[in-house]
Amino acid sequence: MASTSVSRVVPASPERVWNLIGGFHALPDWLPFIAESTPLEGGRARRLRNPEGEVIVERMVAFSEAERHYAYAIVESPFPVTGYLSDLRVHAVPGQPEAAEVVWSGRFVSEGASEAQVVELFTGIYRDGLEALHATVVG
Repeated sequence: MASTSVSRVVPASPERVWNLIGGFHALPDWLPFIAESTPLEGGRARRLRNPEGEVIVERMVAFSEAERHYAYAIVESPFPVTGYLSDLRVHAVPGQPEAAEVVWSGRFVSEGASEAQVVELFTGIYRDGLEALHATVVG
């Protein structure tokens, strides 16, 4: 099983950042490569659509408002992986009330591509996503 993790400090309080990204269906609010999020299964799953029209279906597997994180599994996607599980977390930065560290991580088994290629793919998605989050916050 392969894994990758990317973190980024953004110039906003952890509460403000969590209010922006903590909703399971909030990806289109800050992630430009997700154009649409449709709730499924009473909100426990989401159907995402990217600008090219590709569909990704994800199911929430853990959520904590108090700890500011959620985890999700990919059910259907164009990605060459199986067993994908990801976690999105917001942490306080000690001594900096107007800063938050966001950590986006995932683990998966590559299928149809090399492990290195899939790690590079998701590292890029997480890095570009957190860069977009930073840009949204500084607005």
